[in-house]
Amino acid sequence: MTQLNQLELQNIRHLIGSHETAYQKLQSYAQQATDPQIKQMFQQSAQDAQNTKQQLMSFLQ
Repeated sequence: MTQLNQLELQNIRHLIGSHETAYQKLQSYAQQATDPQIKQMFQQSAQDAQNTKQQLMSFLQ
């Protein structure tokens, strides 16, 4: 794999932060939801954000 330049590294870090923020918000929304379908939707979306964050972090290794 080729090395990342500074701009690419900065963009990946920004995306990681954005996905972490989305994960935290979606988890919070899921905790507040009373409708089981809405709760499940938020939980799945939170998990998707977490998975994407992990994939992005793999580029930094």
